[in-house]
Amino acid sequence: MTEQQLPTWADPSVPATLLDPQGLSRRGLLRTAGLFGAAFAVGSLATTPASAAAGRGFGGEDPHLAYLVGDHHVHSVYSHDAKYTFSQQAKAAAQYGLDWMVFNEHSNFGHAYYGAAMEHKEILKARADNPRQLIFQGLEWYIPAAEHATVFAAPGPNEVDLLTKFELAYDGKLLGYTEGSAGAADTARNEAHAVKAIKWLADQRRSGYVDDVLVLANHPLRLGIDAPHEMRAWRDAAPEIMIGMEGAPGAQGAAIPGWRGTTSIRGEYENKPSAQSWSGYPANAYVTYGGFDWATATVGGLWDAMLAEGQLFSITSNSDNHRTVFDTWKNGDWPAGENFDNTGKLPDPVQTDTEQPGSDFWPGEFSRTHVGVTRYGYRAVMTGMREGRVWVDHGHLLDGLEVRLNREHSGGRGVTLGGRLRVRKGEKLTLNVTVATASRANPQGILPELAHVDVVRGAVRGPVADRESWQAPDTKVVHTTDVSGRTGTFTLRVPVAVGDESFYVRLRGSDGNRNGTGYLGAAIDPHGPIPHDPGNGDPWADTWFYSNPIFVDVVGS
Repeated sequence: MTEQQLPTWADPSVPATLLDPQGLSRRGLLRTAGLFGAAFAVGSLATTPASAAAGRGFGGEDPHLAYLVGDHHVHSVYSHDAKYTFSQQAKAAAQYGLDWMVFNEHSNFGHAYYGAAMEHKEILKARADNPRQLIFQGLEWYIPAAEHATVFAAPGPNEVDLLTKFELAYDGKLLGYTEGSAGAADTARNEAHAVKAIKWLADQRRSGYVDDVLVLANHPLRLGIDAPHEMRAWRDAAPEIMIGMEGAPGAQGAAIPGWRGTTSIRGEYENKPSAQSWSGYPANAYVTYGGFDWATATVGGLWDAMLAEGQLFSITSNSDNHRTVFDTWKNGDWPAGENFDNTGKLPDPVQTDTEQPGSDFWPGEFSRTHVGVTRYGYRAVMTGMREGRVWVDHGHLLDGLEVRLNREHSGGRGVTLGGRLRVRKGEKLTLNVTVATASRANPQGILPELAHVDVVRGAVRGPVADRESWQAPDTKVVHTTDVSGRTGTFTLRVPVAVGDESFYVRLRGSDGNRNGTGYLGAAIDPHGPIPHDPGNGDPWADTWFYSNPIFVDVVGS
């Protein structure tokens, strides 16, 4: 792994004047921890103290955050349908500025019996060779009765054993409990097994078998088989484990004009409802909106419906990298007698100098998940994700985002993304949004320009009686600031009124290139993301950012 590159912000030879605001904050984090410029010891970075990992429950009030950039959905030759070596993916991630990444290979008997252990050896070496890149081992779980999910654990002596045991005991593909499998029709059994799986992971964390483990649902509306009641059941089984979903899928290059075909959709959301899709989803839920999953992109939609219950449910964005657009590598040929089932690893790819089929971007090239941390390390990233200190962007739209909700004239730092603020009716609040605009061209050679910042607000009413509900009728865009032409770092101060009900606020914004009436109408979302025409979805010309919510609990009078 000596070919890996240090993140620019962590390289002492790079002058601070060449770093963007986010890079400066990350460098400051290392200085505060006494780690900058030191000979990094893996043990000092691999973990954080148990007290820090435990956090304060959900939400964050940490006064000084640095945002580490990552991707929880990356595949290598240890997945049966991918292409690249482990080191190719890690090198690309370093090149595009990722601080952390998760290799979550597809479930398969070959992977469970052979590949997971082989990959673990590579991960251990990579951690030793370059501790400035946090590399997690994970699994892409075929959820019984549903789609896929990322499962990943903190480094430790049992991380690969946990993933292998989980794969063999709970993976829907291996058990025949997923769409297209012989046992798919036994819906009640399969759904119950998914809940049992999440509870099992929670037990392993509680017992100390692993330091930490997280689950995130992947591309939830690609097939429409993740019904609202299932997502709520997973969350309720162990909300400290099942923390959220992909707000935007990978495969963002799938609809580059002239590339894959006239019917292609960003995210490879090219599916029609099947017999096992949940019947309550409308037909136009099966495409992406501004590259984001319909469940996230719809103001007042499924994500908001879950937030309106008063529980945090995070979103992420990632590459799902299998095959990079315009890449010239192809899969290698199998030696006689070998296959994935008896090796758990694809042959290394071969250079062809001819463009090969693909829909994805390299990790960090287009999609990024930003996680707020107070320390540098694996469990710090996982704690930040669990507490909801997360915002995501496409196309490197922003250099940085800092969000605080404060009582007016309080003088304190308030609460940040994922946090909860307890207030009384009639109090005056201010939402402080500090934006650092893009200061350099993105990997496509475009200098991104932020056009607007939207505040979305929704009432919190508690658990719903109808577990299939996918709408939050009291959620809408309540404030929009036109920031066209503004550059550098600036702070927006948005007054937030407190009424009788508890509520949450979240943020969204875009480059302004493609806006239209939101899915649930102009009164709810007057200029939201819209689908592109099939085969005509240039992702670099339609970029968005989204943030996790901040909750406001109204008490007394």
